[in-house]
Order: sequence, then structure tokens, then C-alpha cells
Amino acid sequence: MNWINILMVFLGSGLGGVCRFVAGKAVQSHVSETSMFPWGTFAVNVTGCLLIGLFYGLFNRYAPASEHAAQLRLLLTVGFCGGFTTFSTFINENYLLFQSSGFPICLGYVALSIVVGFILLYLGYLISAN
Repeated sequence: MNWINILMVFLGSGLGGVCRFVAGKAVQSHVSETSMFPWGTFAVNVTGCLLIGLFYGLFNRYAPASEHAAQLRLLLTVGFCGGFTTFSTFINENYLLFQSSGFPICLGYVALSIVVGFILLYLGYLISAN
């Protein structure tokens, strides 16, 4: 385990988490208080998808296969985007799954993740309420 890589993820995720909090609150503050839709979270999630796509695309296209480029990629993708929103990682993994295995497997993973995640969230609420 490389401690520099761990440090890159640590720093990036802290910065990403702070940016998620600030950006989400900023967006939500411009929405009517009667709106039930979580626009701040939605904006952060889709922005994170754009960012992780840009970062991976740029690194795949321009970055040499050096240790410094790998560390910067960890800082920006796993760290920053992971701290900003794990949704971006989920979407990127689905894109890669779609490319390698096709639409049915990708759709199954999406559906299973959402359904099982929702059920387990509900189960967690039930367990903690009793």
C-alpha cells in the first residue's frame, strides 16, 4: 500500500466533501422552499458525473503513465469526485460495464443497486427506530 496514494485520496475526498456541501447548499438556496425535489443534491450528482468523465478522459488521452499522473488521477477522481459524490463513481462503473458487457447487464446492475439499496436503507430505518 502506497501512503502517497492514500494521502491523495484523503486530501481529494476532503476537498470534494466540502465542495459538495457548499455547492449543494448554494443550489438549494435558489430553489423555492415549497419544492420537494432535492435540486442541490441532483446538481452535485450530475456535476460529479461530468467531472469524473472529464478527468478520466483527459488522463486517458494526455497523461503519461507516470507515478505523478497516477497520483493526480487518484486525487481528482477517487478522492475529489468520490468525496464530491459517489454517484459519479456509480455512473462511471455502469458506463464501463455497459461497454464491456452490454446493456442488459448494465441495466440489471442499475436496477439491482437501486432496489436493494432502497430496501436496505428502509431496513436500516426500521432497525434503528426500534
